[in-house]
Amino acid sequence: MLIPDWVKDAIFYQIFPERFKNGNPANDPPGTEPWGAAPTRDNFFGGDLEGVIEGLEYIADLGCNALYLTPIFKAATNHKYDTYDYFQIDPHFGDEATFDRLVREVKKRDMRLVLDGVFNHCGMGFAPFRDVLEKGERSPYRDWFTPYGFPLQPELPNYATCGGVGWLPRLNTRNPEVEAFVREVVLYWLGRGTDGWRMDVAYEIETPFWQRLRQAVKVRYPEAYLVAEEWRDPWSFLQGDTFDGVMHYRLRELLFDFFLKNALAADSFARALTLLRERLPEGSEWGMLTLLGSHDTPRALTECGGDPKVAQLLFTFLLTYPGAPMLYYGDENGMEGGNDPDCRRSMIWQPKGWKPEIRASVRQLLALRRAHPVLRRGAFEVAHAEDRVFSFYRVLGDERVLVVLNNTRVPCELALPVSFSEGTHLFDALGYEEFTVRNGYVHFSRLEPLRSWVLLRSV
Repeated sequence: MLIPDWVKDAIFYQIFPERFKNGNPANDPPGTEPWGAAPTRDNFFGGDLEGVIEGLEYIADLGCNALYLTPIFKAATNHKYDTYDYFQIDPHFGDEATFDRLVREVKKRDMRLVLDGVFNHCGMGFAPFRDVLEKGERSPYRDWFTPYGFPLQPELPNYATCGGVGWLPRLNTRNPEVEAFVREVVLYWLGRGTDGWRMDVAYEIETPFWQRLRQAVKVRYPEAYLVAEEWRDPWSFLQGDTFDGVMHYRLRELLFDFFLKNALAADSFARALTLLRERLPEGSEWGMLTLLGSHDTPRALTECGGDPKVAQLLFTFLLTYPGAPMLYYGDENGMEGGNDPDCRRSMIWQPKGWKPEIRASVRQLLALRRAHPVLRRGAFEVAHAEDRVFSFYRVLGDERVLVVLNNTRVPCELALPVSFSEGTHLFDALGYEEFTVRNGYVHFSRLEPLRSWVLLRSV
């Protein structure tokens, strides 16, 4: 499977622009609320693209080298998944000059930029839909949608929608005109300097549509990253002719079963992980967007019951595992929040509001991933799985790294069988302990509870 090579080294930072940073109060929507107020489904805090530009140094210093922005095109809501104009930056986010400057600043830092494409549905303000509302059966855009009758009735929608919501009319992607329009949008913004697209609710659109779109994209932009939103089995999207990867929610669920819910012991977790990996076509794991949380889920620390040690275990797995890991803005500082809209709180910029132990751990792990290609491009091998202790290798050429995750809540002693040669000296890159391989084992006289180790050969 041919995946853009840069994706194998990518560490994504997901931004919900309206809640990241207010860089230009002059473009705030009417009724903008104070930064840090409680989020609702409808309120605005004034985040914009200028704020994203201002935050680039923060993101680069953290250790991420790719951005994924939720929708930035003209729309009515704070989340912008109800697109009105696919060719216009939302005025409350900035304008085309702001966007172009964002692209330049991203490139200046050797970062990548991926946009969110909402092509299953649009907003009620989308010009073709407004035309159908006004002209009914006489509209030349009638077949861009799926009306059940006329006139259209948004209050109790008599047309196909996303999730039964009248203000999200569903596009008829079987219509060649709609397909041509989507292709034009995708290619236009790639031509403006973006590096890829995350496709919203891709599972709602038939696979051949995405296959034709991929072909059109890759002819002109072979290094563009195409990633799908998919919550279930991603197999059909990963055959090398559709997407480069999907958002790996299946992996997230499995991690939570082991680390959070105690629904699996380590050996059963290892078997389930192996089955999940075997379900992915060969080579496709490098394009998977791995994550612990997003704008559609509760925050990682909230899922962990507020326990920073459990969160650190999860971050260790995420940032040492194959794929393109993604951090949801603020998770690196221990931001909390329940499901939508609570997971979309405004970014906390004051360090006094951060969880320092989580931030320090994430920064350390990101630095390790950047410093060691084996953690980005190395093969994955399960090493040991017993009770609540799970460990795995990453292997690249002669380099071998062992990641040990102790999910027990009490200290214990462990003789861990390893494949390093006798007498090999290892050091823990997270805690700076040193170990020596004796008789095929690394001996932990005290395996601290809820802790992880990344063991590298001593130089």
